[in-house]
Amino acid sequence: MSEKVTTDGESYRDLLDPTSLALRHQLGVLGLLVLGLLPFGVGPLMALKLTGALYFAVFAMSWDAVSGYTGQISFGHGLFFAVGGYTSALLNLNWGVEPALAVVVGMAMAAVAGVVVGVPALRLEGPYLSLVTLVAPLILLQIFIVFSDTFGGELGLSSPENLVTFESFETAITANYYLAFGLFLFVLVLLLAVTRSDAGSVFTAIREDEDAVAAAGLNPAKFKVFAFVLSAAVGGLAGAMFVHTPVGNPQPSQLLLLTVSIEVIIASVLGGMGTIVGPAVGGLFYYMFRDYLGSITWTVPLTDVPVSELDLLLFSLVTLALLFFLPGGFVRWTIRNGRRALRGGGPDGGRAVPDGGVESDAGTTPVERTLASFREALGDDASTEDDNEH
Repeated sequence: MSEKVTTDGESYRDLLDPTSLALRHQLGVLGLLVLGLLPFGVGPLMALKLTGALYFAVFAMSWDAVSGYTGQISFGHGLFFAVGGYTSALLNLNWGVEPALAVVVGMAMAAVAGVVVGVPALRLEGPYLSLVTLVAPLILLQIFIVFSDTFGGELGLSSPENLVTFESFETAITANYYLAFGLFLFVLVLLLAVTRSDAGSVFTAIREDEDAVAAAGLNPAKFKVFAFVLSAAVGGLAGAMFVHTPVGNPQPSQLLLLTVSIEVIIASVLGGMGTIVGPAVGGLFYYMFRDYLGSITWTVPLTDVPVSELDLLLFSLVTLALLFFLPGGFVRWTIRNGRRALRGGGPDGGRAVPDGGVESDAGTTPVERTLASFREALGDDASTEDDNEH
């Protein structure tokens, strides 16, 4: 027993000693320190934009918890972002509920929405599950438009109270940034702990071969619903807190439109699906890069069109290029090439990664596996139809 206590003590000391960590973990800690110090090196406007980027990164991590690990691709994750945000805003605006309590209720309602949508949807597979998740936010948007007296229609609601308020504008901006940064750290640690636990191993096993999980005596449906509800609750929490900041508003354009759900997928894929860290990095990059393109005043020669008006087109082209050259995401690419550089260019050997898979140079990435599952589902249907015709 004393040996176990000693071992546990050494493990805890190792966690508190950054020099004992692997290089990639040291770089991660350094990145978090930089994020923590950023408000002291940038102006209030940039701090405000970074606050929005942190919330978007939390939203991306929530999507990755279900789609990146279990392989159940959700095309309508904005539904939970909106349920959390609108619930919290309505409680505060209409009934005067304190923002902190309204945020908790918003998160709970998003989790309930996860059960309502997830339980029936997860009985389906491949493209059919994705279609159900795609339609759900469209239905909610129509409800918002039909009952515009309550939900504000396409223009949304007015801004609710902020979670933290100060007389000084600069102090309020800084406080809101650290509130978002605290949520970012909490969700990052929570989802890393869940996905690196036994439950996370089952999530990955479901993505690789659901039949094998069932054959091992486990109930894949139970784990998929757990991942879906956890993801919905985290997404709802991000949406609820987002609307109580100076940068967020309870409007469909920020919470519910289809572009919101697509953007979070792009950000997660760019960073690296099935890693949690990748979508966190991808979410920060996506938000800030889109904002940067939108601020460029330079005019494209021969067209007389400013770059700021072509930001979506340019970003889409850059995204397509990154997806083509880095299908595993730039976090995996950086780790893989960093290891090669440290080994003097030698082969990596496809080492196992914490989520139970292998790195992309030794096998397929989550993106490729997801596309393969779609092809398999559609191919099976085509084969069935052919068999019926014959």
